[in-house]
Amino acid sequence: MKDMARVADVPRNEILRGDSIEVMAGLPEASVDLIFADPPYNLQLRGDLHRPDNSRVDAVDDAWDRFDSFAAYDAFTRAWLAEARRVLKPDGAIWTIGSYHNVFRLGAALQDTGFWILNDVVWRKSNPMPNFRGRRFTNAHETLIWATREEGARYTFNYEALKALNDGVQMRSDWVIPLCTGHERLKDANGDKAHPTQKPEALLHRVLVGCTNPGDVVLDPFFGTGTTGAVARMLGRDYIGIERDEDYIALAERRLAEVRPYDRAALEVSASKRAAPRVPFGQLVERGMLRPGEVLTSVNGKAAKVRADGTLVADGVNGSIHQVGAALEGAPSCNGWTYWCFRREGRSVPIDVLRQQLRAEMEERPG
Repeated sequence: MKDMARVADVPRNEILRGDSIEVMAGLPEASVDLIFADPPYNLQLRGDLHRPDNSRVDAVDDAWDRFDSFAAYDAFTRAWLAEARRVLKPDGAIWTIGSYHNVFRLGAALQDTGFWILNDVVWRKSNPMPNFRGRRFTNAHETLIWATREEGARYTFNYEALKALNDGVQMRSDWVIPLCTGHERLKDANGDKAHPTQKPEALLHRVLVGCTNPGDVVLDPFFGTGTTGAVARMLGRDYIGIERDEDYIALAERRLAEVRPYDRAALEVSASKRAAPRVPFGQLVERGMLRPGEVLTSVNGKAAKVRADGTLVADGVNGSIHQVGAALEGAPSCNGWTYWCFRREGRSVPIDVLRQQLRAEMEERPG
């Protein structure tokens, strides 16, 4: 009960001012469901970058992205990751993003800190900035790393929802999403980019739909102009943002004030079949939906008789709906729910219809 009380003290839907490591140290242990971290990339820029027409490129040259050495950057990375792991729930997860400048050091630090990497995801930018000097490949992607707090930990993965987002095809680990441009790109008072590395909302939408549920707490320790918070708010998740730059905070606050959450019905996503309540075939017999002695048939004319204990018997073979179906087909396995049908009003109906009826009853909520 003491731990639950501490979790209840988590500041929800707030931007906390200050250094990310220091602020995270003040958060309760095991209090957040997901962390999305877009840390400094340590780009190691040397001088200005110019286009062929000699115009200057607005690159990332802010003080927050500068470190004296790789050792200093590694120490910073391990410090914030240690706090991130402490505040993450046992079944929580972290997503962090980087470029070739830092992502390899970031991955090693994640593993050294105790995280267990589930996937890396390549975000391929459909509209990347060209390589103006023509001395290297156009840098058209960044890498995201998805990890749990430790090996074997449980985590949220809305597989069916991501599959639905991808037009019914299993979501891959390479995501083609454009850079943040147009109306989504925040501007400062001079009309310039307010933040050099503002991430597109589409990227956060995919991460949060896939790896969180409504009501979950999402922490962004490098909040910037609030993309994580804006998408979390739209999707019915709670956010915690940590940011020390007052200009970014002001922009994020204005942005978040304009966000309207989606209605409750719109937040429902396709559920995993594994998450559906389990219905043993025997319950259909117990409930009288099928009766002992009733004959089931397959699409190719095989027949079996229902027994009182929820097993089937056919041609000297008895067992579960799956075992008998497999034996009749000479197959190593069989999905009996889709293989067998019963007769009602002269029609052949898959027994899976009865399973779905029972599931609907089990999932009903009072009031």
